[in-house]
Amino acid sequence: MSLQRYRAALRVRDGYWFAPKLFGWGATPVTWQGWLTMLVFIPAIVAVLNWAPTQFIRLGVALPMLAVFVWFVWTKTDGGFRWRWGPDRD
Repeated sequence: MSLQRYRAALRVRDGYWFAPKLFGWGATPVTWQGWLTMLVFIPAIVAVLNWAPTQFIRLGVALPMLAVFVWFVWTKTDGGFRWRWGPDRD
């Protein structure tokens, strides 16, 4: 795959922060807002998992955090989530 084709596959429309992964399922951040979202979420979930006093509280806080995060990333992904095996063909 050429570099231009790869970069074109990761381009998003205005208002979107994530692009669909080229291989697999999910999304990857491609704007500064997307990267900031990741940099805020990861330490927050790690903090909950490390400092919550019981396993019940860890799961009770971490699972809703993860669900909201995945929903938010899904809404900010240009093209949605689906299995991909390389860039879409034009």
